[in-house]
Amino acid sequence: MTQTIALQINNQFAGPLKKGYPLISKEAVDVRKLPQEEGALLRITDIHNRFIGTGYYGIQNKGIGWILTPDANEEIDIAFFVKKIKKAIQNREAFFNNGNTTAFRVFNGEGDGIGGLTIDFFDGYYLVSWYSAGIYSFKEAVYEALTETVNYKAVYEKKRFDSKGQYMEQDDFVMGTPGEFPIIVKENGMNYAVNLNDGAMTGIFLDQREVRLTIRERYSQHKSMLNTFSYTGAFSVAAALGGAMKTTSVDVAKRSVAKTIEQFSVNNIDYEAQDIKVMDVFQYFKYAQRHHLKFDLVVLDPPSFARTKQITFSTAKDYPKLLMDAIAITEKNGIIVASTNNASFGMKKFKGFIDLAFKETNTRYKIVEEFGLPKDFRVPREFPEFNYLKVVFIQKLT
Repeated sequence: MTQTIALQINNQFAGPLKKGYPLISKEAVDVRKLPQEEGALLRITDIHNRFIGTGYYGIQNKGIGWILTPDANEEIDIAFFVKKIKKAIQNREAFFNNGNTTAFRVFNGEGDGIGGLTIDFFDGYYLVSWYSAGIYSFKEAVYEALTETVNYKAVYEKKRFDSKGQYMEQDDFVMGTPGEFPIIVKENGMNYAVNLNDGAMTGIFLDQREVRLTIRERYSQHKSMLNTFSYTGAFSVAAALGGAMKTTSVDVAKRSVAKTIEQFSVNNIDYEAQDIKVMDVFQYFKYAQRHHLKFDLVVLDPPSFARTKQITFSTAKDYPKLLMDAIAITEKNGIIVASTNNASFGMKKFKGFIDLAFKETNTRYKIVEEFGLPKDFRVPREFPEFNYLKVVFIQKLT
């Protein structure tokens, strides 16, 4: 039986939790009263012992757990997880019925009522990601609930934590019939090769689906495209299918070449007609300027934090410099797609980075489109700060 601990919330943090804010921050509690092991249920009250909600103890980023229900009588059992997963699936009925897109998010953590847990769908295969040891302690109930709720070819999991609450990247087959990877999924008619048993990454970031479609439909025809931090080249595939004259994909990881060739190949694109470079992106910017290379479309989607032999990069402090480098090699009236998934700042601050970069380079610009998370990546309506994705299409004017 799961242990239940009574926990009082410091007064200044009680208000948001009462209004439905799901994350329990470290500053909100007396950490000395937390149990030794993650996974205990927390009966959260205010300083007057008035009930706020039942949550669980699980260390994730700046939080020590998530509220699961404001109902004092609701049990956190298999029926609870069945209810949550069924509701999430009902909310995505249109995705399940769309044969043109066979990969999407089925359950998005706090947006579907269980922080720290996500479930993705890949053409009949389900991938469950666990973000703390606390939520992972409920794995048997979650998998039983999933079995009751969906028909699956197989279920895989990724544990993105270690015993200290930091991210750990590991994947495992859980149940069903093991897949033969890569499998090919569809996204708005485009093909993407996906691996669920090959390390932390699957081969595609599902939250960028609308951005890839926009690149294909509106910004690629007869354009030259540079895709930085390109990973498996998913943006490059979209641009090539949209009629780009040529794409250049740049990533520091050597394995990105084979992965990018694979993505081009499953779409019947001649990868030899494209450029795929293993290179530090900042070094590539210098290379492009030396060789007077300019692009009509530049995609910037860096990791929140990266370190190479030459440089340490953090989006929170270095994004303006990244943009300045991109501006220098973007054609007049060209488009820069600036993207970040760093949840530590919002769209307003991100637009401040953009404005700073263009002012520093004495360049005029116009924001033409912007995106957050797509509909399958549900976030709590009252708390838009959980919408971590920020993508801005910027036109360089002069």
